[in-house]
Amino acid sequence: MEGALLRNAGERILIKTATVAEKLPDEFKAQHPGVDWTGINRMRNLVAHHYDMVNDDLLWQALTVRIPQLVRELGL
Repeated sequence: MEGALLRNAGERILIKTATVAEKLPDEFKAQHPGVDWTGINRMRNLVAHHYDMVNDDLLWQALTVRIPQLVRELGL
């Protein structure tokens, strides 16, 4: 049960992060060309609509490496 709860929480964090990123103004996104904006959106769609296909290691990598990298790159 604990593992399922943690996975669901991780998926929710990823979906929320990508939803916010999707709503950022195009001008802001243009100022950060190193960010894979399309990849962020694709990951969100995968987790939201095809959650049974998401590899736990990939999800963990996004949560522990990719999202923190994004925060640093955006200066947040």
